[in-house]
Order: sequence, then C-alpha cells, then structure tokens
Amino acid sequence: MANSPAPALILRDGDRDVLLSWTRATTISSGLALRARIVLLAADGLANARIADATATTTTTVWKWRKRYIQQGICGLDDAPRTGRPRHVDPERIITTTLKPPPKKYGVTHWSSRLLAEHLGIGNATVARAWRAYGVQPWRTETFKFSTDPELVAKVTDVVGGVSGPTRQCDRAVCGREKPDPSVGPDRPHAAGPAR
Repeated sequence: MANSPAPALILRDGDRDVLLSWTRATTISSGLALRARIVLLAADGLANARIADATATTTTTVWKWRKRYIQQGICGLDDAPRTGRPRHVDPERIITTTLKPPPKKYGVTHWSSRLLAEHLGIGNATVARAWRAYGVQPWRTETFKFSTDPELVAKVTDVVGGVSGPTRQCDRAVCGREKPDPSVGPDRPHAAGPAR
C-alpha cells in the first residue's frame, strides 16, 4: 500500500551513539544534526509522515536520508559534493595585484574592488574581504605631487602673505588639505555635576 509506514530502519553497530551525539553537539552543522535525528526516528519505527512533522521537513526529505543511510551508512549523511568548479581564489594573488598599478587601458590610478574583481574574474566581495583581512586601502595612497605651475610661489604668497618662516596655516595652504591642528584638543566630557 502507498500509505503504509516504512519498516523501521536498522542501524549499524555503534551508529546510534554517534547519531545521538550529533543531535546534541553544538559544533555539528544544523543540517547534519537534522539528518541524524531523521535516521534515529526512522530507527525507532516512526512513519515517514510523522518524522516529517517532527522535524519540520517533508516526506521526500525523510525518504532521501533514509535511503542515503541504507546505502552509505553514517558517511551518507554528509553533504554531497557540489557540482561545478570550486571557486578558490588565493588572497595573496589579490593583494599582489592590488599593489601593482592597474593597466593603462583602464585609465585609473588605483584599483577599485569592482575593477580588480572584473580583472581577476572573481566577485568584488571577495576582493573587499581580502583587502579588509590584510588592511589594504588602495584609494588611500600617500603620494606627494609637485606643482608644475610656474606661478605657484606668487599664488602661495598671495594666499598666505609674506611670512618669512613656515607656519601651520602656510602648511595647510600648500598641501591643499586641512590638517588637524594639534593645539586644539577634542572636547573633554564635562563632570557629572557642578564642582563645589
């Protein structure tokens, strides 16, 4: 009959203890623990529909794991190898490529995660993870560029004035970016109550 319960699964020697330990272990994947529970319930003689209800799965899933256990034993409960080529990218290759300037055909001075990913044929999240792991930030290169403007001295003198020696203000004007002034500290938190 189609609705008759499947016969109780007969476990191999020593498998019950292993399967019970898998259902209780916190280091085992939840999928493997679920499969162990399915096989244990089948060994206790429960019908597939009851096992499916107890494990929040389907009868098809219960049949699959019963069959795999019968054919392969405990080893059959592991995940089967996935199809397709495994994606393995060496993080050192990503970092080595990152530290070299991009080819001129890209027309950029440094790599972005998307550009490098496209160049290497991998995902940009993989590039970002490697950069984070190694602390690489290609957009933050420290370079100094000399101005080719022949009137630079006159322009700086107009902006800064006729200062004989360099000052903090002059330093900021020449670099073209704001540097933090060390004489101004961060706001200090106030005391919880008024001082007496």
